[in-house]
Amino acid sequence: MRAAMRISPPAPPVRKPARPWFSSGPCAKRPGWAPEQLHDAFVGRSHRHPQGQDKLRAVIEKSRQVLGLPPDYRIAVVPGSDTGAIEMVMWNLLGHTGVAVCCWENFGFTWLADIVAQLRLTDVRVHRTDVYGEIPDLSAVDFDRDVVFCWNGTTSGVCVPGADWIPAERRGLTICDATSAIFGMEIDYTKLDAITWSWQKALGGEGAHGMIALSPAAVDRLTCFQPDRPLPKIFRLTRDGKLDDDLFDGFTINSPSMLAVEDVLDALDWCADLGGAPALIARSRRNFDLVRRWVRDSPHVEFLARDPATISATSICLRLRHPILDQLSRAEQAEFVRRLCATVEENGAGYDLAAHREAPPGIRIWGGPTVDAADIQALLPWVDWAFADTLRQVATEGRIG
Repeated sequence: MRAAMRISPPAPPVRKPARPWFSSGPCAKRPGWAPEQLHDAFVGRSHRHPQGQDKLRAVIEKSRQVLGLPPDYRIAVVPGSDTGAIEMVMWNLLGHTGVAVCCWENFGFTWLADIVAQLRLTDVRVHRTDVYGEIPDLSAVDFDRDVVFCWNGTTSGVCVPGADWIPAERRGLTICDATSAIFGMEIDYTKLDAITWSWQKALGGEGAHGMIALSPAAVDRLTCFQPDRPLPKIFRLTRDGKLDDDLFDGFTINSPSMLAVEDVLDALDWCADLGGAPALIARSRRNFDLVRRWVRDSPHVEFLARDPATISATSICLRLRHPILDQLSRAEQAEFVRRLCATVEENGAGYDLAAHREAPPGIRIWGGPTVDAADIQALLPWVDWAFADTLRQVATEGRIG
């Protein structure tokens, strides 16, 4: 047991974030949001009614406009959040040729496990690193295969360094889980054939709804390839060997929440009023720049990502540093982080800051476009204060846990 020390508690900051929501999903609502924004929701009615379908069709078209998706990409609202969306495209598209999977954090490894254990594909080439903060060698990926990857590793704060590693001409399809990157990072959509995301990440929408966007090459695959596996109704994108066009015209597979639909329409209108994707990306970059300057000037924090070119501007993952922490086990470090985050939360200065349970102990700050830079700026001194106060507790008790 370490020798106990008596240290005076540091004084807390005065200013707090006006909106202390920094969860990486569901993330913060847009600035100015209130439940009253949903007054025009098409509730108590069938979503199959023309007015209901018009609402869903508007989600599709407004998403295309805000993101700048190519006009020939087909877009649909699907069940199950981003998880449902990525599973849907994998179950429909994979198996026609060999597969390459790039994984460096929790969700990439989840998709790999499903490809091998559930789809039972055998011609699978894996590009992986088991060290959170690193990214595999993307130059080794063979694009004659279908390639599955996350644009941004939500649990590691490691994103791909742009799209230059993806050739414009390729035989395989690129299948991208883009959920914590889309609306907050520059993405060359022409390099992606199947793109999935949810409303609950960058838009602050409610859970259980996902979206897919399919390139012409992905649509061609759907019409020429029939997987030798049963497809549950909830996953079916084709009917009688043809693309189910209704799905891409607001006719969803199952009943969506029309409250959630109204909520995301409100968020998309806010995005459009700001100036679309460029303005959203600029907001995320401002948030990230504040954190980056703080990290540069703070000896007790560092980015989990090792390569500066791969640091996420949305799910910003940080490692805590101090000689005392070096003496703690992983479980004790996790308890240290729990105390730190609880201290910030008890003071109403920031919610849901702890790293993902599969990641190394640390903190994760959502810096996406719905977060105001002023709130990031107000949060960081509270993290400093909570870090110092938690260190004081450890020094006083001589232990953690």
